[in-house]
Amino acid sequence: MIELFKAGGWVMYPIVICSIVALAICVERGWSLRRARITPKHLVAQVWSWIKNNQLDKNKLKTLKTSSPLGEILAAGLVNHVHGRETMKESIQEAGRHTVLSLERYLNTLGTIAQITPLLGLLGTVIGMIRVFTVITIQGTGDANALAAGISEALVTTATGLTIAIPTLIFHRHFDRRVDELVTEMEQEALKMVEVLHGERETLKG
Repeated sequence: MIELFKAGGWVMYPIVICSIVALAICVERGWSLRRARITPKHLVAQVWSWIKNNQLDKNKLKTLKTSSPLGEILAAGLVNHVHGRETMKESIQEAGRHTVLSLERYLNTLGTIAQITPLLGLLGTVIGMIRVFTVITIQGTGDANALAAGISEALVTTATGLTIAIPTLIFHRHFDRRVDELVTEMEQEALKMVEVLHGERETLKG
């Protein structure tokens, strides 16, 4: 492995750094985007239970807001409940936009890594081929070791760049899809609460 790293030349350093960053983001997003953390089960029903039993106060709203992203959206709507349905929905949508930004954290970086690592590999390929042609120009084709070094640099960097880019792209698409699903689920849950509070839907069951 070390020999391969050395064979790739200096371009291997940014490629390895990209791989470490990509791995860290994948682990962090995989943990942060768990459905149980973002949209806890029966949260809307719990909120309705508080309202029905006149237990919803500032402390419970504060707890709700900090409990989960869905809780933050619901709390934003409940604070503006007295101002009517439209104001409540607007508050939920505004909180939802902020929540989406937090769910998409680091995904741009992950997408960038998926795009630049093949380019870094290609750069290594170009540098390696330049070295090969320089050796041919100066020494001819007789020095096999010098030619092999340049060819090695070209192939190793390309292979490494693609090896990192492919799984990074897969995870980027996976997390994008998960964010879309979670956002849709939060919107549906928030809409349930709005409709129940304004008598447009049957009472929520636990």
